[in-house]
Amino acid sequence: MKNIAVLISGGGSNLQSIIDAIESREIKGKISVVISNKENAYGLERARKHNIKAVFLNDEREIINELKKNEVDLIVLAGFLKILSSEFTNSFENKIINIHPSLIPSFCGKGFYGLKVHQAAIDYGVKVSGATVHFVDENADTGAIIAQDTVEVYPEDSAEDLQKKVLEIEHKILKKVVKDFCDDKIRKKDRVVFIDK
Repeated sequence: MKNIAVLISGGGSNLQSIIDAIESREIKGKISVVISNKENAYGLERARKHNIKAVFLNDEREIINELKKNEVDLIVLAGFLKILSSEFTNSFENKIINIHPSLIPSFCGKGFYGLKVHQAAIDYGVKVSGATVHFVDENADTGAIIAQDTVEVYPEDSAEDLQKKVLEIEHKILKKVVKDFCDDKIRKKDRVVFIDK
């Protein structure tokens, strides 16, 4: 059984979708620790309600030590609003995944988070948007893509409308990637990710 750490900065709705999938035995893994760089993040409360260790840490070294102490196999960035250093990403190479609320390489990178991503997509006039789960490297949103899914964007959609639609597929694809990782189905060759059936 894989040990999972989830890093959050906010409400933790993606965290909740993983907790639910573990409790329903859809995912064969265990969340060992939830870490937030924001002391009052509601996601910490979500974790505690399910008897999951939840800690506030803002120092990267302390976060690395906590992850090593918990012997984590997979680190999930679920709305974690902090760019990780190369020391961090190299310490856990191919073990860190992130969910981003757009179809990378569109509307991603430094400064693209939360509602800003959806507003940029609306302003550009895209007809489809979506979510991407990718491996994390030392740059923002540049790691190999593992999974993507799409939603239609209508001319009358607001950024908030689009955010709601994308969040639904975020929960779906993040859960699936965590499940596949725990089942040892994900292989990576250079930038190409294979998912075994």
